[in-house]
Amino acid sequence: MSAPDLLRTVLYTVNNFLKEEKYKAALAVLKGFRNGAVYGAKIRAPHALVMTFLFRNGSLNDKMRAIAKATYTHSRNLAYFVFTYKGLQALQEKLQGKSLQSHSFLAACVGGWLVFGENNNINSQINMYLLSRILFALARLAVEKGYIPQPKKDPFPLFATLVWGTVLWLFETYPHTLQPSLQSSMNYLYNDSNVWHDISDFLVYNKQRTPK
Repeated sequence: MSAPDLLRTVLYTVNNFLKEEKYKAALAVLKGFRNGAVYGAKIRAPHALVMTFLFRNGSLNDKMRAIAKATYTHSRNLAYFVFTYKGLQALQEKLQGKSLQSHSFLAACVGGWLVFGENNNINSQINMYLLSRILFALARLAVEKGYIPQPKKDPFPLFATLVWGTVLWLFETYPHTLQPSLQSSMNYLYNDSNVWHDISDFLVYNKQRTPK
């Protein structure tokens, strides 16, 4: 059998296997792992690139290693979580014979504890990102279910007022309580803009460059 024929045979066998309904749950777990890895890399790599070159000191090699490490960690953790979550969901459904709302909550709790329970920079950013969206979603759900009345006016201006007032008060008064990456951003915006020596570090650079 020639190489092209062998390849066609392999692809045909694999595609038929992927269409088997009895393997769908297990295959969905594997594809979830794949999607978690890809999505984690896609959203972390550009973020790490920008933040590293804006705020991190060191050689180019050091910066590239930091970008690669952050991207790998985010990609791996998201892949592990999706794998765990979908696997536990499928297991619960198989054991109980049907899908329940509690399955997603329990599976995600276990996955969150196992994967995102370690207190590091990547996990902290992901968890806080989710927290802000959870609070928004719960507020909308509370209105939808009638637990709180529908606001007569758009509450977003008040929300923005309190968010920015609170974060700048914390930054100016208790900066150590803020997450390190947020501290770096705030320092760049509000403290570094108070210091300059000439036109070079007023417009061109943020800080005066020291001669090598």
